[in-house]
Amino acid sequence: MVTALAIAKPSLQEHIRWLDGRIRQLEVDLTAQLRTSTAWQVKANLLQGVPGIGKITIFTLLARLPELGHLNRARIAALAGLAPFAHDSGNRHGARFIQGGRAEVRSVVYMSTLTATKHNPVIKAYFERLIAAGKPFKVAMTACMRKLLTILNAMLKTNQPWRAPTPT
Repeated sequence: MVTALAIAKPSLQEHIRWLDGRIRQLEVDLTAQLRTSTAWQVKANLLQGVPGIGKITIFTLLARLPELGHLNRARIAALAGLAPFAHDSGNRHGARFIQGGRAEVRSVVYMSTLTATKHNPVIKAYFERLIAAGKPFKVAMTACMRKLLTILNAMLKTNQPWRAPTPT
């Protein structure tokens, strides 16, 4: 007896191959756009030097967060949905939370931060310090996401490349 999975599997595999090809073509197209735009090229070159930042993050930040490098750290964090909001009323002080902003930017910054906690010395040290202080994983990751975005914003604002910290 033939199962529904056996019937659908070749079609699904063909569709996955098509999607993979389309993704590769989009990456080629986006890379070509970056190379032909001098403004984007300068920004992309600055961003790609940061440990934890890859092509997808660069494409997303340049396309979905064009304000990067033009706003202060609080406003850029709010645009990305990484600004902490108070949940206070009267004498009660609730936990801080993040909300709103651009979800697609927040998603790629999360993935970049996850990588940065392993390979970026600044973010890694900050993450380890927060975890050692007893902060929950999500709180530490959100703080690191905001720090990484702030670093990227400052780099683009001052047009300065990534510099690894010197050991003390």
